[in-house]
Amino acid sequence: MHDTHTPSGLGMTIGGLARSADVNVETIRFYQRKGLMLEPLRRSGGIRRYAEADRSRLHFIKSAQRLGFSLDEIADLLQLEDGASCSQARIKAQAKLAGVRTRLEDLSRMENALEELIGLCNASRGMVRCPLIAALKDGTSSFAHSST
Repeated sequence: MHDTHTPSGLGMTIGGLARSADVNVETIRFYQRKGLMLEPLRRSGGIRRYAEADRSRLHFIKSAQRLGFSLDEIADLLQLEDGASCSQARIKAQAKLAGVRTRLEDLSRMENALEELIGLCNASRGMVRCPLIAALKDGTSSFAHSST
């Protein structure tokens, strides 16, 4: 995918763009291969120049990733980037939030199961088999029976 939005001689090199967004150059190239970022045409001297809009897009991608959006989901959000489709963006964010809440419930179950198993270890005395290892092996921990 190519773009001609940067006038010749202006803008950042890919290295400058990477530094300005605190990412690796290969990250930018990866996003270009995935179609998340445009690849400017080579100008005189054979150097591609990136505009402020490219840096803004890169920040958008990284911000969305920090919120847990996958690259495919980010591609969908980028289609809504003009802000005119707020209801569609809200629906996508609500779905993401539901997934986050499900993961939090799973993590809470894991926390409770680990606390239970650690408590069994603390209660163990003498020459007995480790209750934590036994529970994992036998599948008797409360988390071993959950849907995760």
